[in-house]
Amino acid sequence: MSEWLVLALAMAAAAVVVLVVTFVRHRTVSEDDDPSDTPDVIEYMTMMIGVVYAIVLGLAIAGVWEARGVAEDHVRTEAQALHEINERVRVYPPDVRDRIRNDVAAYVDHVVTTEWKTMADHGHVTGRGTELLNRVRQDVTDYEPRTDYEAQAYQPLLDQVTAADTARTARADSTAPTMPGVVWFGLITGAVVTVGLIFALQIRRTAREVILAGLFAALIAFLLFLIWDFDAPYSRGITATADPFLTHFPDAGK
Repeated sequence: MSEWLVLALAMAAAAVVVLVVTFVRHRTVSEDDDPSDTPDVIEYMTMMIGVVYAIVLGLAIAGVWEARGVAEDHVRTEAQALHEINERVRVYPPDVRDRIRNDVAAYVDHVVTTEWKTMADHGHVTGRGTELLNRVRQDVTDYEPRTDYEAQAYQPLLDQVTAADTARTARADSTAPTMPGVVWFGLITGAVVTVGLIFALQIRRTAREVILAGLFAALIAFLLFLIWDFDAPYSRGITATADPFLTHFPDAGK
């Protein structure tokens, strides 16, 4: 099912629930009920709970958005490190240079064609990707420089291999959702309480008030969906992509 369809259904369901509850409440209310007779303390509590929940929602959205940005940084760092390895080995003998470049190309091709789909579908990187990156490491570390020029390039190459491995590990750690279950419990409970307090204000069943109440519930549903959508940086919604790899290695995946 499309995520946009899920969003539309969630917003529609939230609005319908509010409309149904409002309709049922007005069918069961006593004749002497006065909707304007709402204690000031209830209005104050409704306002304060709404403000607190809005702050919590804002922090949650900022948190998952920041996590998505960090995930993109891991991808860029890894792709840039592999590109540096690919370029710096030009000072090595042709057979060594070609072997390292071929292994780098094989790793990048695996990442953009196979590993990325595995991350999106299953939330983890592949063992094959780890094996291919280890092969690149072995290519670099096992070669013994024969000239001063090669020796000067050796340590920077090791640093780039380390940077790529570190970025890959960070990318693997970022595949899982970032929001703990207890936070989701608080967000959903807060949404129910916040929307439920609408009825504590004894809203009338006028078109204006009912529409505003439905739109408010739909807005809460949209914000919760937004948090859920950003919570997995590589698998849902506006995801971190493999574009940095394709920028440096345009032939990958072909």
